[in-house]
Amino acid sequence: MRADQATPARLIRAAGACLALLMLSTLAQAMSIRELRTLETSEKDGKLYANYYLVGVMEGLREASDEEQRAGRKPIFCINGRRLEPRMARSLYQSELTRNADSYEADMPVQLVLSAALRNSYRCNP
Repeated sequence: MRADQATPARLIRAAGACLALLMLSTLAQAMSIRELRTLETSEKDGKLYANYYLVGVMEGLREASDEEQRAGRKPIFCINGRRLEPRMARSLYQSELTRNADSYEADMPVQLVLSAALRNSYRCNP
């Protein structure tokens, strides 16, 4: 048998690696609005954990927007020298939920809400 041919052991290892990647990708799913609310109320430090999550989402969206701009594409939102600090994540999120309460369902991702909040608060000039 040639060294580059698939053996049963190699096939099993490859299938195991694919299964592990599939499992990891399901673990990295976005948190829903409902899950964030549950976290806030069910844990002793739930509100703090939820705030950290919101800050992480906001920073990820900011990096994605910056990357779009660096690549020469239209950014998701534009800060343009205005203030955007981690402590603002909660108020941006809550304001968007309040302003557009009819638009969001509990199973929608938190990222969707925060992304809309950033687009509405930090509009790009045409």
